[in-house]
Amino acid sequence: MRVLFMSTPSPSHFTPMIPLAWALRTAGHDVLVAGQPDVVGPALDAGLPAAEIGDTYDALEAITARLPKGKRPNQAGRAQVTDPGALTLVMPWLMHTRYLMKEYLALAREWGPHLVVSDPMEFSALFIGGMLGVPVVHQRWDIDRSGDEPIRTARALLGARFARLGLRGELPGPSLVLDCCPPSVRRAGPEGSGPPVKSLRYVPYNGVGTVPGVLAEPAPGRVAVSLGGLTADLNGVPLFRTVVDALEGLEDVRPVVTLPARHHAALGPVGAATHVTGPVPLSLFLDSCAAVVHHGGTGTTLTSCLYGLPQLVLPQLGNESVWGACLVDAGLALMLADPAEQDDPAVVRAAARRLLDDERFAVSARKVAQEMASLPSPAALVPELEALCAS
Repeated sequence: MRVLFMSTPSPSHFTPMIPLAWALRTAGHDVLVAGQPDVVGPALDAGLPAAEIGDTYDALEAITARLPKGKRPNQAGRAQVTDPGALTLVMPWLMHTRYLMKEYLALAREWGPHLVVSDPMEFSALFIGGMLGVPVVHQRWDIDRSGDEPIRTARALLGARFARLGLRGELPGPSLVLDCCPPSVRRAGPEGSGPPVKSLRYVPYNGVGTVPGVLAEPAPGRVAVSLGGLTADLNGVPLFRTVVDALEGLEDVRPVVTLPARHHAALGPVGAATHVTGPVPLSLFLDSCAAVVHHGGTGTTLTSCLYGLPQLVLPQLGNESVWGACLVDAGLALMLADPAEQDDPAVVRAAARRLLDDERFAVSARKVAQEMASLPSPAALVPELEALCAS
C-alpha cells in the first residue's frame, strides 16, 4: 500500500501525523510526505521520505506583517478564535489551496497512492482523492467542531477551479477522521455532521533532542514553561519574563523555561532555582514535572495531558483559547486569556499557586492521561486503513 501524507505548510499541523506515518512504514507500507519546505524539513528530520512542492510559506512572516510593533497577537486583538466551529482558521488555508493543486496532482499521478492522509485544512488532498478515486483520511491537529462546513465552503469557493482541473462531481469528503484529542476534553461536533470520527492515541513528537543534564533527574516542584517559539518571535519575550518572575515568587517551585537561544539574552537574568534551556521535546522531561504553563498549542497541550499534568494556559493566537477552555471544562487547567492578566506577575503567580495546591486539578489530569492510554495506538489502526483501501 502506498500512502501519501499531505499537510498545510505548518509544522505543527504536520507533526501529529508522523507517528501514524511510521506505523504504516513499520507495517511494510510505502509512505511519502508531500508538501512545502515548511513540512518537508520536519519530515526528513523524522526519517520519512518526502517530495517538496512549492516554496516556503513562512507563517511567522505572514503574521508579523500585520502585527503592530511591540505587540503580541492577543494584545493587538488579532488572531484569537473562541468558537471551535468557526471558519476563521480555515479560510487562509482554503485560499492557499489554489496555488499548488496542479503540482500536487502531478506528483500524485506519478506516484500512485492507494490512500491519502492529510491535515483537514489541506483541501488539495480531497481534490487528489477525488481525481484518483482513492480514500482520504483526515488526522486532526486541532479542537474541531466545524463538521463538514469547511468542505461545503471549499466546494462553493473552489468548485469551478476543481472542475477546470478535471474533477467530476463535487469535492468528496474524507472517508474517516482521526482525532488524538481525548474524548473527555474534545467537545462533540454538530449532531450528524461530517464523516465518522475515530479516536487515536496521541504519540508525542515535536522533533528530536537530548535531555539537558539538569533535567535528567526528577526535582520536586518542577514546573515547565513552554510558551512556544512563535510566541517569543511575536514580541512575546516580555511574557516569558512575567511568567519567570511569577514562578520565582513561589518558594517551592523550580521553573524550567524552554526558549529559543536567540531570545535568552532578552529574557535577562533568572534565579538559581530557574533553568532556561533551548527547545527540548517535552516528552523528554515532562514526566519529572508537577505542572505546565503554556500557550495552548496543540502539541504542548496533548503532551501535557498524556503525562497527567495540571496546566495553566496563556493563549496567544489562533485556537489556543479554545484548547484552554476545553481543558478548563475538563477540570485539569486554569486559563488566563486576558493579556492584562497574563502580563501581571501577581495574577499569574496566584493562578500557579492554586493549580499546584488544589489536588482536584491533578486528579482530573491523571484521569485524562488514563483515558489517552486506553485509546488505540497508530499501529493498531493500520489494519483499519488497510481495510479502507481494500473496500
